[in-house]
Parts: sequence; structure tokens; C-alpha cells
Amino acid sequence: MKKLLLGNEAVARGLYEGGCRVASSYPGTPSTEVTECISTYNEITSEWAPNEKVAMEVAFGAAVAGARSFCAMKHVGLNVAADPLFTSSYTGVNAGLVVVVADDPGMHSSQNEQDSRHYAQASKIMMLEPADSDECLKYSKMAFELSEKFDTPVLLRLTTRVSHSRSLAEISDRADNGLKAYEKNPQKYVMVPANAKVKHVAVEKRILNQIAYCEKEAVENGLNSVEYNDKKIGIITAGICYEYAKEALGDKASYLKLGCVYPLPEKLIKDFCNECETVYVLEELDDYIETHCRKIGVNVKGKAEFTLLGEYSQGLIRKVILGEEAKSLKADVEIPARPPVLCAGCPHRGLFYALKKLNVTVSGDIGCYTLGVSKPLGMMDTVLCMGGSVSGLHGRNLADPEHANKSVAVIGDSTFIHSGVTGLIDIAYNNSNSVTIILDNSITGMTGHQQNPTTGFNIKGEPAAAVSLEKLCEAVGINNVFVVDPYNLDESYSTIKNALELNAPAVVISRRPCALLKTVKHNPPLKVNKDKCKSCKMCMKIGCPAISMKDGKAEIDFTQCLGCNVCSQLCKFGAIE
Repeated sequence: MKKLLLGNEAVARGLYEGGCRVASSYPGTPSTEVTECISTYNEITSEWAPNEKVAMEVAFGAAVAGARSFCAMKHVGLNVAADPLFTSSYTGVNAGLVVVVADDPGMHSSQNEQDSRHYAQASKIMMLEPADSDECLKYSKMAFELSEKFDTPVLLRLTTRVSHSRSLAEISDRADNGLKAYEKNPQKYVMVPANAKVKHVAVEKRILNQIAYCEKEAVENGLNSVEYNDKKIGIITAGICYEYAKEALGDKASYLKLGCVYPLPEKLIKDFCNECETVYVLEELDDYIETHCRKIGVNVKGKAEFTLLGEYSQGLIRKVILGEEAKSLKADVEIPARPPVLCAGCPHRGLFYALKKLNVTVSGDIGCYTLGVSKPLGMMDTVLCMGGSVSGLHGRNLADPEHANKSVAVIGDSTFIHSGVTGLIDIAYNNSNSVTIILDNSITGMTGHQQNPTTGFNIKGEPAAAVSLEKLCEAVGINNVFVVDPYNLDESYSTIKNALELNAPAVVISRRPCALLKTVKHNPPLKVNKDKCKSCKMCMKIGCPAISMKDGKAEIDFTQCLGCNVCSQLCKFGAIE
């Protein structure tokens, strides 16, 4: 039976059909929906882990114990999971282990355009890359089989357009082989140097066997495929670029589609290039396949004609290869820019306004509060990576201690648990004069409201142990812990000001649930008394999308306003009622 599925849904379905028994992930766009969908299958034990490293280790432990398992993350999350990933390549697995990583060409929701194919090559782990939902499902199942065939984890690479596009996929029943027997084997699983040296030899032999598989068996089962049409143009590609090329070029070109992007075949590529006059490598981000082609002595065209930046499109491919301008429909009206902003009623808004009033330097982190960088708030100086705000503040204050009382770090509750707490331990341990502000909105917000260890609920919404941020901060050695309501501007301002004047490690917890949570009850919307409004525009300084100026007077959109009363605290004339 065929069903219309999102790419991420299809991956989840494939893992389910393939007999997955344990799933552990940390949410990260565009990978999040894989694990959310997995959580709907009761046959699979699923969880949100505190971070990607933990998720990878959980999945590895389950695989060694004999359960087919998986973990998922976005591309930057693979950086966090790299330590267990690399060594698991040496140890191998017992039952199948699939690691889903979703790259984000175009940076729709990411801080960089990292190409995860390099991780496959560096860790010497097989990587598959599907082009549509049907392949997402098939490759997920195949990944388990290959994992057990070659005794290795297998990476499944997605990209935003594959993860978040829908197409038909052939679904079938679940096949569960049960729990494989575990046999104690320290030489295999304990990576002390003496064992690791032997295992490295096995890894290199495994890669040779995988290359042979990619040349023959992968062609027979359709993982790698060749389609000859007009041989004047040859296309070597993988993933979503195959779909773009087919739509742009049709039968005007021949295609070598690589479903396995590590290891890459040699003879298959050479034979294809020998059949075609001019061969192009189509791949988003880095020249990964192109470099391999040149390494094996094949002359191809690639990044010199295309780009290392962002996403490809059908129009770009058609223009470069055929020299034809793409035809597209355009609106006959000018569409205004709509940059992302903090939502109406967002609890972070009041906190950032207090920071602006204090005129401090803000070491920022990854989350929806990163939007505090936007004007009129403009209160974000640096954003590097998950948890980087806390450690970065400590480093700033070590370098410039005289301005420590004018610098803070901001970090969300989920991100703090992910990797911020270790930075706070560093601050406490080294008695750093640093103030960390935890923006506790009671959810993992940016990725779509996933639970985390502070919320008191697990991935299925069932009651779970909740980490107390206050007790955690005190436990690592922070003696000055304060809690404020960010809707109260005076309280937020004075508490942060006092914390900065302590000249000691301190934490301020800004606590108010995300305004978009279904469990949150809001006050009635506010309105502007036009007679009292003096057009001073003080209410505009918080950048709330519900507030605008019309005919020289402030106006509040009642369909957006959540009655948070932050703007009314700024109006000196009592015009907001």
C-alpha cells in the first residue's frame, strides 16, 4: 500500500518496519519529526535525550545489547555526537544501529551549512542518502541490514528538502527479529589501545568490502543506479539533487544516482564517465563526490560551474548545463520582507528589554531567544553553538574582568541541560564573576515544543522526573540563584542589576512558559485609548508584532495580543488598557 508521507515520517516508518526497538534523539530541525513519529509506535521504546552525545551512546548501548536502535540529530548535533560515533566505527555493533543526520543547505534554521558527508568519510562509517520519501523508507530498513551485514553503524543523511517534502511511499508490515543474543567480548567492545589497533585493521578491510558491495550488489538492489538517455550529458548525483536534475533535464541527460555516498564506488563511476561526453557532478554544499571523481582520475565538471553556497534548484541546473533561463511565475505585487521576530506575548521580550535598559553585553545561545538580536531590542552580541553562551561569558570575563559587571549570558532551559551546565560548573569552579540568565520557558521551543528533562514530561507526554534548575545550579556551586517573572519589567531589571553588582557567580532564572503552549491561559487582549496616546512610541521599543502605529497613534492587533501587559508598563500615560 502506498501512502503520502513526509520524508521524516517515511524514515520513521522504515525504522519501524525494519524492527527498530530503541530510539533516542535530541530535537533539531530538520530532523525532529523522525523521532516524534517514532514515539507513536508503541513497539519502539523512544525518548528525548539531554543531548546528541547521550542519544548516540544510548542507541549504541541498545545495539550492543541486541536491539536494533537508532538516534537522530541535525548536522551540528553530529558534532556533539562525534566522540561515540567515531569509536563505534571501531567496535562495530551487535544488532543494527542507524544514525540519522539531517543537513540544512540554505541554513533555513541553522548557524552553518556543514556537510555531514565528511563525517562518514572521517569516521569510516557507511552513509546512505535518499532522494524522496519512498527511498527514505526503503533506505532506513536497508540501513539496519547493512549495519548488521558489515558490523558497523550506518549513517542516513537527509537534507531539509527531503525531510520536509511529501511523496508516495510503499508501506508494509513490521518485521521484528527480536533481541539478538549478547556475548561478552572485551576485544570487540573495549577500546583500549591494544584492542583498537586490531580493530582499525578490521575497519579498513570492511571499507574495501563495502566498496565491492557498492560496485555490484548496490547496483543490483537499486541503491546505486545508472540510467542512460542522451549520453552527451552525464550527471553524477545523490539525494535531492537527483530530483532537481531529473526535473530540469529529463531525458536530455544520463544519470548515475548514488544512494550510498560513503564509501563511493570507483569502477561504476569510471564506466559511467566513459559512456558520456561531458559529466557534471551535482551536489549541494561541498565538492565531496567531485573530489572523489578527480582522485580516481575522472574528469568531471562541478563546483567551478555551480556553487559551494546554499541550495540548488531546477532553474540553476537548467541554466548552467543547457544555457536556458528558467521560466517561473512571479507575483505582480511587491511583497514586503518579513524577518522573524519573537512572538507576541513571548516571555523573552521583557527580559531582553531589561537587558537593553542595563546596556550589557549579551553572550547568546541557540534557541528562539536568539531572535533577541533583532531590532528594536538588539540584545545579542555573540551566538556560537549549543551551550556556548555560558562558557563564552566566562572567557570574556577572564579577558576583560573590569567589564564583568556589564556582561551576561542567556540560555534556554533545554539548551542549559544540553550543554550549558558544564560551562556553569566551570564558572563556579573557577569563581568567575559571571551572571548567567536561564530563559526557562518550560519547553524546547525553537524545534516545535518538545519536552526536555526540566518539563516533567517524557516524549509521550507522560509524567517524568523534572530537573530543578535552582537545585542544579546550587549543586554545582552557585550560591546566588534568583528567579524572576520576565513579564515584570521592574523586577527583571532590578534583579539582574543586583546580580551584576555581587561580583560573584550568579544565576538568574527568567521563568514564564512559552506563550504558544496550549496549556497556557492568556489575559484578554489590550487596546489603546487614542485620547490618552501621546504618540511617544515607547510601546514600540519592545518590538511586539501586535503593536503598530496607525494615523500617528499606537494600535494593538487584538488577534495577536495575549495580554502580557509588558507594553502597558512602558506607557507613561496610561493609554494601554
